[in-house]
Amino acid sequence: MLRARIAERRLAGNDANTAPPAARPQSLTYGPDPLQVLDFWPAQRPAGAAKAPAPLIVFVHGGGWKRGSKDNAAGGWKQVHYPAAGYAYASINYRLVPGATVEQQGADVAAALKALLDRAGPLGIDRSRVVLMGHSAGAHLVALVGTDEQYLRGAGLSFRAVTGVVPIDGAAYDVPRQIAEGGRFMHDTYLEAFGSDPARQRALSPTLQAAAPNAPAFLLVHVQREDGVAQNKALEAALRQAGTRVERKDFPGTGLSGHAEINRRMGDPDYAATPVTDAWLKQMFGG
Repeated sequence: MLRARIAERRLAGNDANTAPPAARPQSLTYGPDPLQVLDFWPAQRPAGAAKAPAPLIVFVHGGGWKRGSKDNAAGGWKQVHYPAAGYAYASINYRLVPGATVEQQGADVAAALKALLDRAGPLGIDRSRVVLMGHSAGAHLVALVGTDEQYLRGAGLSFRAVTGVVPIDGAAYDVPRQIAEGGRFMHDTYLEAFGSDPARQRALSPTLQAAAPNAPAFLLVHVQREDGVAQNKALEAALRQAGTRVERKDFPGTGLSGHAEINRRMGDPDYAATPVTDAWLKQMFGG
């Protein structure tokens, strides 16, 4: 179905890398703050197919913890590709720095998940098959929620609520190391988000929180940014040390352009990271 729509766009002379239009989502609130909202797309099923509950993917946008939204920082493919693959898909907003802390952002990810699971029946969600996915700052947040159970516990959940985690091209999994080695470009952004207290920086570092237990499985995907490669390798090693199932896959792309492309084109069938991620999701969801 999706490939047919892409072929139609090619025949019409449209950019093959531009996603087809997505269906209109259902918007839900998960808290009192105006930013505590999410968009939800149900799984698409062939005509006549049984309406069994569908696996759920929850996406967390990037933006340096202080900007971005579900409307402009998720890329255009995910909300088309994943429902077409038979998965329910949600893209969340969360409160932003400096009006909120990174700790509160982690709590927002968990609260959004809880709101979706509480509506699992009406939304057609399979509560036992859930993946958290995020890009950049969102990659950090889903990795944090997947390694420090306090965020899920605060929402009345546990690691049992999560099947797997897909952080996309994050580079702040070890916050003190990233502040020390990441250069000047993002230095002030990191300090604004994580502060200067070493203990707080460590507490907000997924790599340093990755001692068991963790969410059951991780797929780390990234491009060839030097700091991102180092940070993903270190998180992979920490998860392996804890006995957590983890795979790490790297793809072409450098600098900000590569960092943006892997997010913008995730879900594009012609982009290299999409079939790799799809195969992993199929393993996780058992379909």
